[in-house]
Amino acid sequence: MRVYKYGELNDEQRAALLERGGAKMLDDELQEQVDGVVQDVRERGDVAVLDALDRFDGVRLESPEDQRVSEEEFEAARRETSAPLLQAIRESISAVRAYSERAMQDLDWTEEISPGLMVGERHTPVTNAGLYVPSGKGSFPSVLVQLGTPAVVAAVPEVAVVVPPVRGAREKIDPSVLVVADELGLRGNVYRANGVAGVAALAFGTETIPKVRLVVGPGSPPVSAAQVLVQRYGVVTQMVLGPSESLILADGSADPRILAADLLNEAEHGPDSASVLVTWSRELVDAVQEELPPLLKNLPEWRRDFAKSSITERGGAVIVEDLEEALAFADEFAPEHMMVACEDSWGVAERVNNAGEILVGHRTPLSAANFATGSPAALPTNGFAKVSSPVTVKTFLKFSSLASLSDGTLWGMRETIGELADHEGFPAHRQSMEVRLRDAALTG
Repeated sequence: MRVYKYGELNDEQRAALLERGGAKMLDDELQEQVDGVVQDVRERGDVAVLDALDRFDGVRLESPEDQRVSEEEFEAARRETSAPLLQAIRESISAVRAYSERAMQDLDWTEEISPGLMVGERHTPVTNAGLYVPSGKGSFPSVLVQLGTPAVVAAVPEVAVVVPPVRGAREKIDPSVLVVADELGLRGNVYRANGVAGVAALAFGTETIPKVRLVVGPGSPPVSAAQVLVQRYGVVTQMVLGPSESLILADGSADPRILAADLLNEAEHGPDSASVLVTWSRELVDAVQEELPPLLKNLPEWRRDFAKSSITERGGAVIVEDLEEALAFADEFAPEHMMVACEDSWGVAERVNNAGEILVGHRTPLSAANFATGSPAALPTNGFAKVSSPVTVKTFLKFSSLASLSDGTLWGMRETIGELADHEGFPAHRQSMEVRLRDAALTG
């Protein structure tokens, strides 16, 4: 694990530590390549999607209709999924559903904030949504649990799911992902496609894949770049669900073995992940260093390689002066996942401003949040936690403001409305008010 003394880093080193994989997503060459695929799908529809699947994934489909996952494939996925995994999927969906249903409470409100002035807000679901589920580095049914469950709870009328085929398995879609889709009632709306082309297909619509206005889902830098690019055409995306990252803020009360295990939790996702420990205790860092090798040995070689890269090239331990500097660094890093393992974990957590999620206390592992607590695990990365939020049921809702005036209240506003209407050069604005006031006077 690489160790940094934060106060001794120069500007370039600090920027590299904070940047993670964000620069790759915005790389001009990558953007140009991705945009080429996006424009091809925009112009040629299904044919371009099939060509991209052949070119980038080595899968050649016989016809555009083969993009849609068949009933037979769903039935086969059921047979291939073990009873314990099916139970785990159902319990994970149940937890996310419970979280989402609680989040749906108290969304609509009205209040008379002054005599005769009633204001409020009401929610409705977005018209349609597209969910992207990655498959390049493994099997991720939990991603569809996290994306699909809140969309279903929000009652989105049309939900389309795009999944790349399992690598090396021809056109086969991950059976566990299909089981999640089936459990959520999304059978018939799941499509196989290359990641970039699939995002573009959702954005523009093809003969087979429906056009949507909202696209969400984590992915590689090319997939994230595609989501950024399609926003030019009126598509809304969640910024940005890229390679996984975590930051653990700990003091001397933390268990170094637990910290080592949690560092590897996100580090094993891929070589582009970032896993960071922040503390003012050099003794704790040394103890964590000693605990890492045996835990790394427990991982399969390819995951071990991912983890080593994540805690050396993009992460590691950052030694700060004190809690204040730790909090300042954490807010600047704005991690996807943040864990607070301190003597006063709740007190510290309440001072964190920028994080996709905050896991509080020594007994709250990252894996529990990923799979079992029901709290969001599709979270903003690359510092976007400064301005963006997790994917929750609210991601799939839109809100309309409400206002209602009595005649007397409108009369009291006449000077404000008239003055601003005159100043901004909108005589019809003044007129619409005056017509009402005259009618009220005639009938009052």
